[in-house]
Amino acid sequence: MSKLATPEGTGRYAARFAGKSSPAHFRAWPLPETDDAPFHRLSSIGMGSYTGPSTDEGDLQYAESVGEAVRSGINLIDAAINYRNMRSERALGKGIRALITAREAARDELFVMTKGGYLPFDGAVPADPSDYLRETYLATGILRPEEIVAGCHAIAPRFLANQLERSLHNLGLDGVDVYFLHNVEQQLDEVPREEFDRRVAAAFHYLEEQVRAGRIGVYGAATWNGFRVPPERKEHLSLERLWEIATEVGGEEHHFRALQLPYNIGMPEALTEPTQKIQGQRVSLLDAAYALGMMVVASVPLLQTQILAHLPGNFAEDLSDLPTPALRAIQFVRSTPGILAPLVGMRQVQHVKENAALAAVDPLDAQAFAALFNGRG
Repeated sequence: MSKLATPEGTGRYAARFAGKSSPAHFRAWPLPETDDAPFHRLSSIGMGSYTGPSTDEGDLQYAESVGEAVRSGINLIDAAINYRNMRSERALGKGIRALITAREAARDELFVMTKGGYLPFDGAVPADPSDYLRETYLATGILRPEEIVAGCHAIAPRFLANQLERSLHNLGLDGVDVYFLHNVEQQLDEVPREEFDRRVAAAFHYLEEQVRAGRIGVYGAATWNGFRVPPERKEHLSLERLWEIATEVGGEEHHFRALQLPYNIGMPEALTEPTQKIQGQRVSLLDAAYALGMMVVASVPLLQTQILAHLPGNFAEDLSDLPTPALRAIQFVRSTPGILAPLVGMRQVQHVKENAALAAVDPLDAQAFAALFNGRG
């Protein structure tokens, strides 16, 4: 059995939804090795797993929801080791394995992403978090004190090795298709740029090794502020510089190929702000990522529902075929040029059913998207 998603597997998955979903619902994403490599077929809506309580009930909900998502045409699944104190990975893994056991899906049909960087708790917040982190990571030699930033974040290779092993165990899988460094800009709170670049290079070196071992398909950066703020800000991330580091570490065929960042109608900076430089030209993050051929997925497309009461008035008119503000907000994100898919938190089966209805709807074309965005008022 394949450890990772494959073009053949994701193509087989997409083919099962022919006639049920929009022809534009599944998007092609090339493998990184060569320009003429075969394509994955990935859903234009992804399942996120950040929200919810760290409870057995929450675990059951996620396990059921990921099953419903895959049966509904969603094969892009996102987690992080710290989400719900490792419970999200475990619940999603349980649901994915149940699908595979029941032959409702195969591993090579599903594109699974997770993240490492924050020091996670195990199942629940312990009575003394400091003692837990000391005993788990410092006393064992997994981390040295100087490698930890803000008391909670690290990207040292020994730590990443421990975290990837834990994530794979949590998921019950032999590999993940994308492994993100989680909010890597957190390191810039306490270390200068030169040391930051050194730490990133060491992390990339480890991740390239794991790609060669078949435990990771590609790797990337999942960020909050880093790509949205201008170069003058301390936490700014230069995509061009990260690409250079990846090239220095892994050569021209490196596997730094994926980005995740917040994007919604209230946080449109990835589209609107020229925070990046490519060959001396100031461009938006989405333009920079496109120039480098990188995958971009959007977190918080609904901002945990906070933006729904604040959607521009023209959304209801221009997207009148969609019955709810949530679907209109998701449609805006999935239609944005350069975004592969929004990652929508879907802990409950009912939310999966509501959101997966978009699979049958065409994303907006470039002209319709521009009219929607420019008509915000």
